[in-house]
Amino acid sequence: MDITSQGSYPANKLSNFTLNAFVLDGVECASMEGFLQSLKFCNPAMQVEICRLAGKGAKKAGANKRWRQKQTLYWRGLEYKRNSNEYQELLDRAFNELVNSLKRAQTPSKADLQKTHLLRKH
Repeated sequence: MDITSQGSYPANKLSNFTLNAFVLDGVECASMEGFLQSLKFCNPAMQVEICRLAGKGAKKAGANKRWRQKQTLYWRGLEYKRNSNEYQELLDRAFNELVNSLKRAQTPSKADLQKTHLLRKH
């Protein structure tokens, strides 16, 4: 499967670049790419700004950050070593929040179900 934000469903929904909003630790993230790029910034306020980005804008925001030499990333004032269990747990939480957000978006609300029921009655 070719996973790209410009591709067809369902592959396009799996791309980090796709606008798939979720909230992690109270921070609104527009996309997984925005979240991942925000981890390159140690300043929590800057992370919030980067999390609001999606697609190429998010990728570009973190492109010039030099994190690879130290293999250290950041989230809300905490340092994470790239190969640590704590970092993997952070990523797992982010992906779980994204999946839960997508599930909520696909689940009709009670009001939607009531409207559908009323329309079918007539």
